[in-house]
Amino acid sequence: MIRSELIQKIAEENPHLYQRDVERIVNTIFEEIIEAMAEGNRVELRGFGAFSVKSRDARIGRNPRTGEAVQVEAKCVPFFKTGKLLRDRLNGGTS
Repeated sequence: MIRSELIQKIAEENPHLYQRDVERIVNTIFEEIIEAMAEGNRVELRGFGAFSVKSRDARIGRNPRTGEAVQVEAKCVPFFKTGKLLRDRLNGGTS
């Protein structure tokens, strides 16, 4: 599902809301998650999962084309850990 499909589904399930308002709500939620992660905070959505930021140290990597050793900079990467409810539903649970 992409963002526009999510907005459309929420708008259909809530006919009392204008689509532009639903779009603003969805965009605000995503922006708040992004902002919190950019500040290094963890975002937890109970039953769904938790978004966090992990640091990767600088290291020596290899160029797959040439085999040459290259320096890879330290960086931060987004990380998502599924919640128990989501994990159970994906594995055949009916919760």
